[in-house]
Amino acid sequence: MYEIDKEQFGTFLSQLRRERGMTQKDLAERLYISDKAVSKWERGLSLPDIALLQPLAELFGVSITELLSGRRIQPEEPMAVRDVDALLSSALHLTEEERTIQREHRRTWGRRYVLALLAFALEVFLLRNAVPLFADETVMLWLTPFFGAAFGSYFVFFCKEKLPPFYDQYRVNFYSDGVLRMNVPGVYFNNRNWPHIVDAVRTWSCAVMAGWVPLFVLVWQLQRAAPEAVFVITFITGMTSILGGLFVPIYVVGRKYE
Repeated sequence: MYEIDKEQFGTFLSQLRRERGMTQKDLAERLYISDKAVSKWERGLSLPDIALLQPLAELFGVSITELLSGRRIQPEEPMAVRDVDALLSSALHLTEEERTIQREHRRTWGRRYVLALLAFALEVFLLRNAVPLFADETVMLWLTPFFGAAFGSYFVFFCKEKLPPFYDQYRVNFYSDGVLRMNVPGVYFNNRNWPHIVDAVRTWSCAVMAGWVPLFVLVWQLQRAAPEAVFVITFITGMTSILGGLFVPIYVVGRKYE
């Protein structure tokens, strides 16, 4: 199969961008992607998703064939049918590299999730007799690792790595998929900030599972020192870990990469 010359594509894209007086950040904002992605294209490290070829061609006033060829094609310069077919065939395979990267990224997080879950189980086993893990006054604290495991399993193994196109076309501040409903006021989801949001939830999930038992022991010691404030300590710990540890990072990265 004909392969697109990544370096030639990147050089041509950089040339087109500079002719329009655009920075990499300007181009990234027009396409709802990160400027790091544009940098990788121009350095010949990767190619854009096939869905971005038409917007790129329209933005710079060239044809998709010229974009894939990495050069301007003069009107009097005919192209053989086999050459056009080869370019189109290679374009259809542009997303394979991206899918491979996404699969490896998901596998990496899958391994991290399993290790965090094993760490959580081991910590519970080792400390089961040292502290009252499931005492009535501390049972609320176990909602946090429960949510961590539940959210983590979805975002690591099942969530979509890419949002439908309408998220990039309209300002949508909710996400719905099966039983999951997510609405973060002030944050509009799109394919520029979604990967960062997904990784933020994955990070929180693994951190909660791996670190919850040591935190629980600390909270238990505080409650022993101030038994009259058991409810307050439990409530503050639970809400801080869920709201501060999960929704604040979602809000921050969602706004930063929006």
